Amino acid sequence: MDPGILCFHHCDHKVFCTIIPEKCPVCNQKLDRYDYNLLPFRVPYPFVKALQHPRAIVMKPTHGDFLNDYYNSKDLHIGVTNSQGCVIEFSVEGIQGVDPITKKWSQCDTSSDWDQCLMLEQFDELWNEIWDGILIKVSSSPLWEAERYDEEHHNCFTFVLAFLRALDCGELSEKAQDPKLFCKQYVVPRTSAAGKYISLYRQLKRQSFFIQNQ
Repeated sequence: MDPGILCFHHCDHKVFCTIIPEKCPVCNQKLDRYDYNLLPFRVPYPFVKALQHPRAIVMKPTHGDFLNDYYNSKDLHIGVTNSQGCVIEFSVEGIQGVDPITKKWSQCDTSSDWDQCLMLEQFDELWNEIWDGILIKVSSSPLWEAERYDEEHHNCFTFVLAFLRALDCGELSEKAQDPKLFCKQYVVPRTSAAGKYISLYRQLKRQSFFIQNQ
């Protein structure tokens, strides 16, 4: 899903595009590999596919995707991946990804819903057993039954913070005690960086180049 945004520096400008042109769109000079102030590079894509990132905290827009649908005023949805990369999440439908009766994973959702998400944090595979054990224990609580869901006060964010506090893993668990502090440290930096990429992507949907003064 990476649109492959490229950047090169020429004639004191940064030029963003998806295909390197034959001529510089600023000075109209034919581009040669020796003319660049800095050789073209691919702008890092900030989004990940949840299934490829086990033991992680992941976030996506509640509706649609980041590149095409997200704006600052839009709601975000947060979840946790288990050691297999399957997303465990709490929504108006209750807990998803764990059967609270058998206390086992339910069928992994392989749809594209989590193919373009932000990863807030990921743990090493040494955490596999502890991570999965606590995730099943927290998810199996009656706290996450569908009728308990409240959009403002008992939601996906509440669930993820409860899991992180139970994980007792140092700074991340400490920050999870305070929702505002957690957002400030882990959510805002990721969404701000993603916002710049989204803005660039949308500019390039409208025009072939986006030019910045250095």
